[in-house]
Amino acid sequence: MKKPLVSPLDRNSTKQAKEMAAFYDETLGFTPNSLFTMMYRPRIAKAFLEMNQAVMENKGSITSSMKREIAYLSSMTTGCRYCEAHAIRAAERYGSLQERLENIWEYKSNAAFSESDRAMFDLAIAASQVPNGVSEEIKARAKKFFSDGEIVEILGVVALFGYLNRWNDSMGTELENPAVKSAEKFLKARGWEVGKHSY
Repeated sequence: MKKPLVSPLDRNSTKQAKEMAAFYDETLGFTPNSLFTMMYRPRIAKAFLEMNQAVMENKGSITSSMKREIAYLSSMTTGCRYCEAHAIRAAERYGSLQERLENIWEYKSNAAFSESDRAMFDLAIAASQVPNGVSEEIKARAKKFFSDGEIVEILGVVALFGYLNRWNDSMGTELENPAVKSAEKFLKARGWEVGKHSY
């Protein structure tokens, strides 16, 4: 793409845009351009912010860093480079160990990951596929390690990022420099590139 499908609004364009910018400046260190495209219809941006806060709230054993790891694997599965970069940055900011971030695609065999991690990530990847890949075996393994509420949290992350993957890939949202740096640090060796998200 030569430019995004819709260019983001200026962060100071409205009071609501300023407030949302402040929230994301804290969580990511910057406000995603995607929020400023949603702001053309403030109710969409507000609903997204509420959904984001609800999904990322921790009620069980699924930690903040694990949710960002799920978001990365889900985004990688769907192919959204923008969301991959955001998720890997957020995982690092929320405490994921470097060993996990560097070996996340070897989660089935790498010692940094437990059997419950493997069940969680298998579920997240299968749920991110189209057509959906959640099988009886994947379901049984997830239920072995996680409560129904925790499974809802896992799938909440997958569903939230399904929305973001489609939004940002279709918009061709420009990727912010801090997210580019995080992606280059952890993902470049695996073939990640900014692609259509740079102008």
